[in-house]
Amino acid sequence: MAELNEEITVETAKALTPEEKQRLEQQNSRLVSSHKASTLESGAKKHWDLFYKRNETRFFKDRHWTTREFTELLSEEGNDAARVLFEVGCGVGNFIFPLIGDKLNFKVFACDLSPRAIDMVKANILYDAEKITAFQCDITTENVYQHVTKESVDIVTLIFVLSAIHPNKFIPTLKIIYSLLKPGGLVLFRDYGLYDMAQIRFKAGHKISDNFYMRQDGTRCYYFSTEYIRTVFEQAEFEISVNTYIHRRTVNKKENIDVPRIFVQVKAMKPI
Repeated sequence: MAELNEEITVETAKALTPEEKQRLEQQNSRLVSSHKASTLESGAKKHWDLFYKRNETRFFKDRHWTTREFTELLSEEGNDAARVLFEVGCGVGNFIFPLIGDKLNFKVFACDLSPRAIDMVKANILYDAEKITAFQCDITTENVYQHVTKESVDIVTLIFVLSAIHPNKFIPTLKIIYSLLKPGGLVLFRDYGLYDMAQIRFKAGHKISDNFYMRQDGTRCYYFSTEYIRTVFEQAEFEISVNTYIHRRTVNKKENIDVPRIFVQVKAMKPI
């Protein structure tokens, strides 16, 4: 039997079972040391580069769901002009190449912290330097301005990216993105949601701070509530039109797999 993927929009956070509450409490018994947390921050680029060295293009599936969830990506009727799309944290191109394959009319900028990931993007048979500009960059810094001009972008996508950044840098990062967007430009955001299965499964010794964790490979992940992500976007001066939890289940009865996940999805605009 093929996998069945179901997504349900939910307004409120997941209600925890007593067992789940206990597991989250146990995570507080041993936190990541401040020295280790500092080392993870300074070594973030190294850890993501090692991630792509180990997994190459095999880890993430192509994101064919994006135009269904973000219809703003579809071409506007009667408008043939190319729009400018900036994908932050492009990885190996699992988001941009399906868009190119669907022949959507974009001039694409794509960046990632990992140089190795960018090399893999450029090696893809669909990479066209006339339509795509891929570059290595730390989006939390102003180095991005060397590649993308302020107020030049129509749509910025942040798909499972902000969660990998230290929470202290969420608002500064969104302010940089704000500066790149044209007035009326959009941010399309999906990331890990509060009490996602992966968050609850962390054992003691992996929690850095509230809702922020270290994985075994040294990469990090934050789990967002809709209330918190609203605060972050609003402090960066965005206007939010959508802010909700997405509950996703991947079911394969033949393999006895039933995987529940929780994401947060946001659509936000730079005011005109």
